[in-house]
Amino acid sequence: MDWRRYTPSPRAVDWGLFVAVATLLATGIGTIFAGTAAAAWVIDLHAVSGIVLVCLLPVKLWRVRHRVAPERLTGARVVSIALAVDATGALVTGVWWIFGGSLDLGLWGLFHLHTALGLLVAPLLLVHLRYRYHSPETAVRHGRRDAIRYAGLVTTGAVVWRLQGPVNDALETAGADRRFTGSREEGSDAGNRFPVTSWVADDPEPIDRSEWSLRVGGRVASAASYDAAELPTGASDRALLDCTSGWYSEHDWQGVRVADLLDAADPDDAAAWVQFRSVTGYRWSLPIEEARDAMLATRVDGERLAHGHGYPLRLVAPGRRGFQWVKWVEEVRVTERREVGEWLAIFVSGI
Repeated sequence: MDWRRYTPSPRAVDWGLFVAVATLLATGIGTIFAGTAAAAWVIDLHAVSGIVLVCLLPVKLWRVRHRVAPERLTGARVVSIALAVDATGALVTGVWWIFGGSLDLGLWGLFHLHTALGLLVAPLLLVHLRYRYHSPETAVRHGRRDAIRYAGLVTTGAVVWRLQGPVNDALETAGADRRFTGSREEGSDAGNRFPVTSWVADDPEPIDRSEWSLRVGGRVASAASYDAAELPTGASDRALLDCTSGWYSEHDWQGVRVADLLDAADPDDAAAWVQFRSVTGYRWSLPIEEARDAMLATRVDGERLAHGHGYPLRLVAPGRRGFQWVKWVEEVRVTERREVGEWLAIFVSGI
């Protein structure tokens, strides 16, 4: 059987690989923010693109196999080989994670390795394209035939992605207990005994409760400051924390409702955002109506929050990913516009 009858033309394969990799990178970044079921399509598109890449990459590697002979290697080809190896590693670790795999790399795990390999694809791909770029016009010379073949590939990818769920269930793998985000359950309803993680390097010294206070200010009529004893911490809520490190944990949280703090502060008519700032300078903002449904927690499952989980106060923001649940909160600031600088602060606050 001539397998070439069922694969796109060489240039169509090249551009198909580019589109698949670009989609994987874009949706991979998008998954960081996909905290609700309404955003599940981002994860589905990421997975289907990965399956399409699995189908196309062997075709590409077979066609260029003769170029990797030692006597024919050039700098550009070494980069191309590195790109192929890295992309393959990202695919393998992603599939391994889906089917319940794990890997202990100290501070890192299998999910972190998958993410790192995926991000490394971008610079390698840019260098590769510098030497191996071909006009998109060359990819559409067999337009109808290639379009049909790609339609088949995407359909196959979607079917395979849907089948992995029943396969995981049948084999009872660790991958069967995943949310739509890909995260696995760890430490639910066990107090502070869920993973301690920090975005980048955010890790302050333990906070002295007697010296700490919470400030509420910004676009409000009545700015206020509360020490630990003054906070009205009788509210409770059940919420699921889904971390971008690949785990989720569901708990009963106790603390103060952000809505109560805002009502006491009386935001003015221009107020549109609420920013939560950590003692480290780390900060994140929520639209004011969403912020009203959030909580600043002092306890989890009846236990006082541990330092690693944000004591004395951490944001609980249902539907948001873990890095947006600001820890060690010391200020709530109501603003008219979102601060652009917080996008930088989350990467450098711990440094």
